Amino acid sequence: MKQIEGGVCAATGFTAAGVYCGIRKNKEKKDLALIYSEKKAACACVYTQNLVKGAPIAVTKQNVADGYASAIICNSGNANTCNANGVEIAEAMCNLLGAALNIPASDVVVASTGVIGKTLEIEPIASGIPLVIQSLGDDSDGAASAIMTTDLKKKEIAVEFSVGTTVCKIGGIAKGSGMIQPNMATMLGFVTTDAAISPAMLQKALSADILDSFNMVSVDGDTSTNDMVTILANGMAGNKEITAQGADYDAFCAALSVVTQYLSRSIAGDGEGASKLLVCTVSGAIDTAGAKKLAKSVINSPLVKCAMFGADANWGRILCALGYAGVAVDVTKVGVGFSSAAGEIEVCKDGAGVDFSEELAKTVLSESEITISVTLGDGDASATAFGCDLTYDYVKINGDYRT
Repeated sequence: MKQIEGGVCAATGFTAAGVYCGIRKNKEKKDLALIYSEKKAACACVYTQNLVKGAPIAVTKQNVADGYASAIICNSGNANTCNANGVEIAEAMCNLLGAALNIPASDVVVASTGVIGKTLEIEPIASGIPLVIQSLGDDSDGAASAIMTTDLKKKEIAVEFSVGTTVCKIGGIAKGSGMIQPNMATMLGFVTTDAAISPAMLQKALSADILDSFNMVSVDGDTSTNDMVTILANGMAGNKEITAQGADYDAFCAALSVVTQYLSRSIAGDGEGASKLLVCTVSGAIDTAGAKKLAKSVINSPLVKCAMFGADANWGRILCALGYAGVAVDVTKVGVGFSSAAGEIEVCKDGAGVDFSEELAKTVLSESEITISVTLGDGDASATAFGCDLTYDYVKINGDYRT
């Protein structure tokens, strides 16, 4: 397996584009993205667990019920959520795109991201669809830009892998910067592959994968209304279709994991106002479910996040977060350490502090990526969560996000 260029356009038969159509006030920011497969593809999706869901999710669920799709259209700048005509707008987006591409409207995945509760008009999208279709090409960058909201960086990756003797490709783009607390997180992710895999096995692979990738990301503890991860597999690589578990399925899942883990880390590192990516690893837990709850409790703690922003090795806040996670932990066995490109340092052993250099700790915690290592000694399970620090800019961004 190797990383390659191309994002969602790396796989055979996929093109993409991003354009400005007039939804956003800033004409410098693209706001309409399209991903298209020249061959109808197997499709799998996972969605936000928020009870308040964007209209595009309802429409997409209905469209992909048969397990297939040919295109993904997504607008930014408006979430199309809590609108009286939301479903009507989402359906119109599918109908307009379907007619323009000469595909059934039911073969379109539709997504929106942006302000909740703001009326979305169809006119700018209707005028933008011909433009984005004309722009289709090897433009994963354009599509990645067009789905961004408060993101500061585009998030895309592609890898090449083998299924048996057949070389396949898989790539993805994602957006997410704020309102990120899983199941699902506050984000959109679109993945494409030319591997041949049945809709049932594709859904199985995606549903399992997100448990250790996107569902382990948290920026601020909020769960968005529009989160969706979609994967299209058009089979154009020519491998024997994956219809059951086995070596080929494992190879596919391994490649999918590389893509989703990269995108998850990218989302966490680009959290609203963030200056640091935080990775919390918990080992020695009784079971995986408990390890995940503990890792996310640390990542979610506002006090831990603030300490990391200030490069303060305040390990007591980490133990505090472990203690209220709702998981049985023998505190007398807990160890905590920090590591980064600048080195590593142990700050807690057997539930108590150890002598350490504050100067070295400051150096370690001043890097842009920090790993918080928690050892428990209660079992053999482990988990990793991805988050970010909490900065002054988070409040600035969210204080006037709507206006």
